[in-house]
Amino acid sequence: MNANAKVDPADLKLSEFLCFAVYSTNLAFGKAYKPLLEQLGLTYTQYITLVALWETDDQTVGSLGEKLFLESNTLTPILKKLEAMGYLQRQRDPEDERQVRIKLTKQGRALRENQPESGLAEATGLTPQEFTQLQHSVVKLRSNLIKSMRSKD
Repeated sequence: MNANAKVDPADLKLSEFLCFAVYSTNLAFGKAYKPLLEQLGLTYTQYITLVALWETDDQTVGSLGEKLFLESNTLTPILKKLEAMGYLQRQRDPEDERQVRIKLTKQGRALRENQPESGLAEATGLTPQEFTQLQHSVVKLRSNLIKSMRSKD
């Protein structure tokens, strides 16, 4: 659906909504990841939390939440579960007791060897160039939406 076109609400079709295309694609990704992540005993949200820590270990809950677009009350149970699984440690920052720092354990770092990303890139049916272009477009879309919401505050 053209974002600038005037459309009669009675003519709107679900398949023409960009938001539905993104939403349903997210669901499809979840289904594609599920069997791969079940082998690791992880949910998708636990997996992306580990990916963010593989990228930058020893960060605060706040900075990790920003990176993952998750609120603290959503992220904390994920971190507790990953800690119980032996993949990370949570501890108060000795320089600022208000902050909780997250560090990967040896087991959490070793899990990186089994990450499923490479198999799913192929499942998209996109060329490497199309894959990169689409990823950049989706990030731009997300950034624009966030920027739009901030300008309304």
